[in-house]
Amino acid sequence: MSTTQTQQHTQGEPPDDTGAFAWLRALGPRGRRAFGGAFGGYALDSYDFFTLPLSMVAIAAYFSLDKGQTGLLTTVTLVVSAIGGALAGILADRIGRVRALMITVVTYALFTVLCGFAPNYETLLVFRALQGLGFGGEWAVGAILVAEYASARHRGRTLGFIQSAWAAGWALAVIVYTLVFQFVDADTAWRVMFWTGALPALLVVYVRRNVEDAPHAAEVRRASAERGSFAAVFKPPLLRTTLFAVLLSTGVQGGYYTLATWVPTFLKTERGLTVVGTGGYLTFLISGAFIGYLTGGYLTDRLGRKKNIALFAVLSALSVLAYTNIPSGANTLLLVLGFPLGFCMSAIFSGFGSFLAELYPTAVRGTGQGFTYNTGRAVGAVFPTLVGFLAESWGVGGALVFGAAGYGLAVLALLGLPETRGKELA
Repeated sequence: MSTTQTQQHTQGEPPDDTGAFAWLRALGPRGRRAFGGAFGGYALDSYDFFTLPLSMVAIAAYFSLDKGQTGLLTTVTLVVSAIGGALAGILADRIGRVRALMITVVTYALFTVLCGFAPNYETLLVFRALQGLGFGGEWAVGAILVAEYASARHRGRTLGFIQSAWAAGWALAVIVYTLVFQFVDADTAWRVMFWTGALPALLVVYVRRNVEDAPHAAEVRRASAERGSFAAVFKPPLLRTTLFAVLLSTGVQGGYYTLATWVPTFLKTERGLTVVGTGGYLTFLISGAFIGYLTGGYLTDRLGRKKNIALFAVLSALSVLAYTNIPSGANTLLLVLGFPLGFCMSAIFSGFGSFLAELYPTAVRGTGQGFTYNTGRAVGAVFPTLVGFLAESWGVGGALVFGAAGYGLAVLALLGLPETRGKELA
């Protein structure tokens, strides 16, 4: 009997591996509360991140920024997120997953709100960088928390549902953006968007009262002499895993954040869409993303972690090329292709939570996952800035093609990593 099944019996709930929501039943009562906390944390993490890309045109106009300076706002967030992710991972291994989760949520919420008070570009850049500390750590900590409750059989789809919270937060940000920019002057509207980033503070109350670490994983973690050891992930036999996992994260996130950062600007400046029109196009993109996360979660359990990532890396690259080469004036086709673009570039992430968690032992799982995912995010953050500079001569649409190269890098990285489907975590 697996560890998770044993845990279910001790909680008075018999295991049930059938049905579309067997993965949710398999978590047990404690696991479902952890799922709720991690899902909410990641959705609001996404919401706070997207306040910047959605407000980017207004911010650039307010501070008279060029495209390179504008792209740097995203890049500095992602670069500092590598530090935040590594620190949060170490904290998760030393003080527990739940405590680390609360720290990350408070951090990204606080500095998102402060961005709304920035008097100049330099201050905004600093606040956005500090927001990256919390932003970088939340996903890794939340994913590990849920992964350690999930059964090996259902872990891919369980973490796929956690990943879908990103699309939920993105959708909420688009709704708020559409309303705020419709009724508030643009010079103030971007500040209001950042002020709404205080919402995550409510989540911390829920997590503190209802969520706890998976008991079996906490026991293993506390018993280890190397818990939270940063050096341990750079020693054999984990060194090879760490290097290739960073490369994988770099490729996938370089492609993703290029699109997430610049598509709203592309739709406005090169397609001439209004705020409402941009929101409509993003609805198709986000809908595709949400379904992509869920589909990818199921496929990562069926096909395996590596095959799912490789499949959607290829499809994502092809979707980017198709989306950015649609002839001018064919905006209906642009609308339609937004769905498969969002689907593919999101489905590739569904296996990350389970894959990275399974690559590392319990004592350094937070450290390994936090470092590899967020270092890849930081290095991949160079892509949006390069697009910003290239956009001056190539146009935003032409420069976006550069993001497709990241997906090719991800496929190469998979050659150095083992398949982990079916692995028990404790």
